[in-house]
Formats: sequence, C-alpha cells, structure tokens
Amino acid sequence: MRTPHLLAVALAALALQGCLAKAAVGAVTLPVKVASRGVDLATESQSEADEKRGREIRKREEKLGALQRDYDKAMQRCGDGDDVACERAQAARAEMKALMPGVPVEPER
Repeated sequence: MRTPHLLAVALAALALQGCLAKAAVGAVTLPVKVASRGVDLATESQSEADEKRGREIRKREEKLGALQRDYDKAMQRCGDGDDVACERAQAARAEMKALMPGVPVEPER
C-alpha cells in the first residue's frame, strides 16, 4: 500500500519540476521586466519627440495665422477710424511678435 503512494509522490515531483522552474524564472525576470517597462514609460523615443515638436509648431502656426487674420481685420477697421480696432491690432501684433521665435522659418529655394 505504501508503494503506490510513494510512486504517486515521485511522479508528482517529476511533473512539478517544470512548473517550479518556470515559476522561479518568472519570479527572477519580473523585476527586470517591470524596470524596463518603467524606463520605456519615462523616456520618449526620438520619433515621439519629433512628433510632439511638430504638433507644437503646427499649433503655434495655427495661432499665428488666426492672429494675422484678426490683425488684418482690425487694421482695416482702424484705417476707417475705429480707435478700439487700433488697440486690438496692436495687441494682436504684440502677441504675434511673442509667437514668432517659436515658429521655424522655411528656407528659401
């Protein structure tokens, strides 16, 4: 009677060796996986940085275009004698000057 129990324990030990080894490997590699995932989340690749910079430039260019349209309208009204429009034109021009250094200049061909 004792032999079947010993045989079952021996077979179980053999069968569980793979599971135990796999669990040990998982436990050992887990901190490395977590650390590398954290580094990936904390840093951005060059292409991600380029995309982010491109989005920022496009937003500035859009804002600059809107300010230019506002400035042109205000200058036209200012020319017609509207003093409030002249003040708005000056404010738009000042904001445009502040945005200009952040917008890259296209090289001439």
